[in-house]
Amino acid sequence: MNRLGVRISRALTGGLAAVAATALLSSCDGAGLPGAAEPTNATAAAGVGTSPLANPDGTGPGLAPLTSEQDRTAARALIGKVTTKGRGPKTGYARDRFGHAWMDTADGVPLARNGCDTRNDLLARDGKDLRYRSGSDCVVVAMTLDDPYTGTVIDWRKQKAAAVQIDHVIPLSYGWQMGAARWDRSKRQQLANDPLNLLPVEGRANSSKSDSGPASWLPPNKRIRCAYAVRVAQVAIKYELPVTAADKRTMLTQCGG
Repeated sequence: MNRLGVRISRALTGGLAAVAATALLSSCDGAGLPGAAEPTNATAAAGVGTSPLANPDGTGPGLAPLTSEQDRTAARALIGKVTTKGRGPKTGYARDRFGHAWMDTADGVPLARNGCDTRNDLLARDGKDLRYRSGSDCVVVAMTLDDPYTGTVIDWRKQKAAAVQIDHVIPLSYGWQMGAARWDRSKRQQLANDPLNLLPVEGRANSSKSDSGPASWLPPNKRIRCAYAVRVAQVAIKYELPVTAADKRTMLTQCGG
């Protein structure tokens, strides 16, 4: 069992039974690593990752394209369940309304309270050839990432940390505008730290997305766009968050709707 597997096991034995009862309680936002993205040593990726349809809790790595008509039909059906409304004001939004970044104590989500912060859990989930800081089984200092957003392979080192950032699939400020402003702090912490809503990606792609919905921004890698739309829908449904009508139309279009 690798180190992330050990941490998942710890989380399971440490209380995911209780999580199962509460998980349905129910990113951009500069919430990735700070600073401008560094140039990457990148080559074309092979479309690796996990299908979002087979990964409803977000604990599987990456984001695989949805190419079969059966999968795309299922994707449209899922997206069809997402409700819509207009985007509200950003008044009162601040990142700390969702807890401090990458906290390990957000209850109700996988990998919480496993002894490692959310960011390192995500790097370990999606990275390959992981190297850890000496004496630590949490802090990732080097890895290879198959970036779904750009379709490239990134040879990442902590010395150039901003080359990989953690994207909130539904950005936190977007969530705030669509209803999270009325949530209690615990539920906002869940959205900010739920692996279903988090993907390590190329820093420049994450920065370009900012707090955009799908109608304003889609991954440059066209092969992944239907899967990305499904992941947005999965988070929206789990947290009972609507999206704008334009965003929903765009999501359906990516999957042939």
